[in-house]
Amino acid sequence: MSDHLFEPWKRLITIVVRGKLLQVPENNLLLRQLSFVAPDIASGKYCWNGECRYCEIEYRRGPDGAVLPALSCRVKGFEGIEVTKIAFEIKYNLGEALTRAPTAPIPAKG
Repeated sequence: MSDHLFEPWKRLITIVVRGKLLQVPENNLLLRQLSFVAPDIASGKYCWNGECRYCEIEYRRGPDGAVLPALSCRVKGFEGIEVTKIAFEIKYNLGEALTRAPTAPIPAKG
């Protein structure tokens, strides 16, 4: 499946953003994936080239991964990514989608 805003994709993947589960198209930059669930992002203040810094995030690869800073317009989202911190602009645009999204299960500590 595809859309003019998205890179070609065939399936939705699950990502976690601030403890909430979101279904987004695979093979896309994280900011573009977030615009799938919050269309206002596509027409927001974002520069899409890394200069404005409105899309800053922190993420990790799974519950035991190190927290890494990034720009969501520069990193591809992947199955299981956990976005722990988002810039105010993203938080504003994603507000309604995050409110509706199911809460991610808390991983069991071994």
